Amino acid sequence: MKTKFVIGIDGGGTKTHAVIADMEGNVIAEHTAGPSNFQIIGVSKAARTIFSLMKECAVSAECGMNQIHSTVLGLTGAGRTADQNRMADGLKKYAVGKKVKLNKVIVESDARIALEGAFKGKPGIILIAGTGSIVFGKDSLGTIHRVGGWGRLLGDEGGGYFLGHLGMIAVVHQLDGRGDPTLLTKLVAKKYGLSDQTSIIREVYNNAFDVASIAPLVLEAASQNDVICRMIIEQAAIELTKHIRVMTRKLETTENTDVHSKVELSLIGGLMSETSILREIFVKYIEVNYPHVQIIPPMSSPAYGAVVMALQK
Repeated sequence: MKTKFVIGIDGGGTKTHAVIADMEGNVIAEHTAGPSNFQIIGVSKAARTIFSLMKECAVSAECGMNQIHSTVLGLTGAGRTADQNRMADGLKKYAVGKKVKLNKVIVESDARIALEGAFKGKPGIILIAGTGSIVFGKDSLGTIHRVGGWGRLLGDEGGGYFLGHLGMIAVVHQLDGRGDPTLLTKLVAKKYGLSDQTSIIREVYNNAFDVASIAPLVLEAASQNDVICRMIIEQAAIELTKHIRVMTRKLETTENTDVHSKVELSLIGGLMSETSILREIFVKYIEVNYPHVQIIPPMSSPAYGAVVMALQK
């Protein structure tokens, strides 16, 4: 009987990371390629990138494509079942065009595989804070819970859009004379040339200005002890802490455990980098209010999280 393998893939807007492992979860090889966000580049282009990576993995493992038992793709923009099916069907169709019949292909969200990777399939919580914000948790029964992730119009508190939105409000309040001065006004004017009502309204309402791009400037100003931006960061940290409070309650209710049972939390996303002032303040809130929550670095990559899921298929 020929040896079988699984492939886990983490695909985003700039890079796609693939891992091939044996049926015991031992990594054989890893490969990377360009973007595979099918919501932006289309299903066909994403399928081409992913299929190419799968073939590279097979070559590294010295196996045929028919020996790939299952493949799990964790992709940006794949949070809905209809989109997951569309991408899975697109990849299978592309493979048939190359005279290859793929075995099991499962498409999941990038957040889902990040959860599995962070704890290597074991229970825990991940907080993802990038442009948006979302929390995923897995209990001891394997049930997945979610808090947040409602998008910029209804939620995503503590994410980049949230910071940028509040930051721009602070800027226009200063320009109007309705708010206190903030260093952010000078930073926005210097980087984007937005220094008056005309330019700001034009960019935000007519030119689809990326409000989330202001978030790094809010963090920069807060790091320089700007009072207004510091307040914005504090508010973001409080909102993210609320996400964790709700998630821990969900896990405790499901598992019927004591409210102070230890739970592990991993922080993911650009706003939660080691040097981020948002991370610094958020961690302090967690340590003071939820000492039973232990913050740990991810145990493995999201791509390996996809491998963990592939082994279960």
